[in-house]
Amino acid sequence: MAKRRRRRTRKRKSHGNVFVWLLVIIILFLGVYVGHHFYRIWNQQRIEQAALKRDREAKELFIKQVAPEAQAMQNTYHVYASITIAQAILESNWGTSKLATQYHNLFGIKGTGANSKVMTTKEYTGGKWVVIKDRFRVYSSWDESIKDHTRLMLQGTDMNRQNYDRVVKATNYEEAAKVLQQSGYATDPDYAKKLISVIQTYKLYNYDK
Repeated sequence: MAKRRRRRTRKRKSHGNVFVWLLVIIILFLGVYVGHHFYRIWNQQRIEQAALKRDREAKELFIKQVAPEAQAMQNTYHVYASITIAQAILESNWGTSKLATQYHNLFGIKGTGANSKVMTTKEYTGGKWVVIKDRFRVYSSWDESIKDHTRLMLQGTDMNRQNYDRVVKATNYEEAAKVLQQSGYATDPDYAKKLISVIQTYKLYNYDK
């Protein structure tokens, strides 16, 4: 009888060892799974942070590139630098649009003749956005585009030479943004709000000093 009891004890121990190994395998599997899961989250966050950093640096670089000429135009002709920079940001999508990269046109200024190119654009009309084709001016540099933008503010359009007088005479950037929209520079009904938001978000008003 004693021998039989010993055999049963060995079987119980054997079953216990199998259970322990299964538990170890399960724990290891869960550890690897959880570790991989958190690694993926950490890696995704790292990628997103790097992308945000590149985006922030690209925007800072664009502002630094256009700010000096915008300030020069302000000092001479009283067209707020913050307005010029904000318009360049909105109209060219931070200098990345085809019009800005290939033809140095930062402001979507239209043109005629050989020194212009046909491009597609969006305009707000009849209560909705529509895609149209039009001709836009071609420049040799962004600085030239900024100078022409200031010239437009000073000389107006062919239809109305005083069209942007109130922009030049504005006493702050918020007023300038509002009268710019009222003067019909853009068809976007939220154009002034967007300009003011960009100026405040990126503290472009510091360039007006």
